[in-house]
Formats: sequence, structure tokens, C-alpha cells
Amino acid sequence: MALSEITRAAILQSVAEYERLDRDAFLHRYGFGPSRTYLLRIGGRDYDSKAVVGAAHGHLPCRDPLGSDEFSGGKDHAVKLLRDLGFEVVVRAAD
Repeated sequence: MALSEITRAAILQSVAEYERLDRDAFLHRYGFGPSRTYLLRIGGRDYDSKAVVGAAHGHLPCRDPLGSDEFSGGKDHAVKLLRDLGFEVVVRAAD
């Protein structure tokens, strides 16, 4: 498993699936909780960044989605990947 294998297209496929299922169903399907710190922002909408990255791995040929315990969602891992792929990542506003 390498996060570096994940492509921009796989992220966009994951976001499309997130949209089709809705947030709660998407998070449940892939076994993630809501993002605590970082959100992927596309077109003014926010998505749970770590869950999107984990699901995106499953959109790669011959790969399975990654579970939440298989990688870090932090700024040096999933967030870095998303930013390196040209996506906007924002810090979640305090509730």
C-alpha cells in the first residue's frame, strides 16, 4: 500500500461516490468517522478527507480501499497527497 499510488482521478471517483451515497452512508461503507481536523474542499463543498483518500485507493486497478487504521489523515500523509494532487484542503471549523 502506498498513498503515492492514488491519482487525482481516483480521488474524483471517490468524491462522486460520496455524493451518490451521502456522507453518512459513505463513511459507514468504508468504516471511517467524520474528519476531526482536515476537509477536502471541491466546488465549495467539504468532504471528509481521510475517508475520501481511503476509498480512492479502492478505485485503483486491483486495489482495495484502505481502512482508517492503515494510514494517517494528517498533514504529512493524506493531506499532503491531496494538496500534491492540486486539491484544496481546509482546517475544519470548531463546532
